Amino acid sequence: MDIIELAPALEAVLFASGEPVPVARLSLVFGVPEEDILVTAGKLAEYYEEKRRGIRLLRLAGTLQLCSAPEYAKLISRVIEHRAAPKLSPSALEALAIIAYFQPVTRAYVEQVRGVDSSYTVSSLAEKGLIEPAGRLDAPGRPTLYKTTEAFLRVMGISSLDELPTLPDMSQSDGLEKLQDAVEQLKSRGQQMEIEMNAPEDEGE
Repeated sequence: MDIIELAPALEAVLFASGEPVPVARLSLVFGVPEEDILVTAGKLAEYYEEKRRGIRLLRLAGTLQLCSAPEYAKLISRVIEHRAAPKLSPSALEALAIIAYFQPVTRAYVEQVRGVDSSYTVSSLAEKGLIEPAGRLDAPGRPTLYKTTEAFLRVMGISSLDELPTLPDMSQSDGLEKLQDAVEQLKSRGQQMEIEMNAPEDEGE
């Protein structure tokens, strides 16, 4: 495929898909090197942002996807009411931050850092598709390890975990609070993450 035709063709395929498309698959179908796909995708992403278009192009772990611009999330949710955004309480966001920065980790590790039972919270994050099992720890009972998913990256509006804010000093008394704040700062870049300030998820909190 001619390089001049690549940009509109890539845009059309990603728009029609609505889901992340592997760069390797695009390279095979278009008959061009993966590097050409990535360079073209980068130029499209820059164009969308510079022209303040209503869409964005995300690169997520070897895939490409078109999504709506985060600043229009509220308008979109009002029009498409059945697509409810993942709603996270402060306790869920806290647990998600711990998993994001220290993954893969067990539920027990999350509870150790938070100092409170987190069974419901971890299960809720898994049900929302923000975390997933990542094997088992080689320890008595072989507890499940958890890591974040591609959905987590999309919700946070980042392409990789390297784009997370710098990990705060957890040895300080306010380390956990800063850890939660670090991930909370990203929510405005993501799709439609809302915080329910009055919805505790763990017993005893």
